[in-house]
Amino acid sequence: MINFEEELKNFKPSLEVEEAEQAIYSHELSDMTDVLMEMIQELKQEM
Repeated sequence: MINFEEELKNFKPSLEVEEAEQAIYSHELSDMTDVLMEMIQELKQEM
C-alpha cells in the first residue's frame, strides 16, 4: 500500500515547472478580459 505521507516528504518540484512559471509571470500576457475590453473600445470609437 502507498504511504502518501512518506511520498509527499520525498516530493521535489520539477525545475522545468519552476522555469516555466518564471517565464509566464515575467511576461505581461493578455487574457480574454483584455481582448474584450479592446474590442469594446474599438466599437465605441467607430460609433
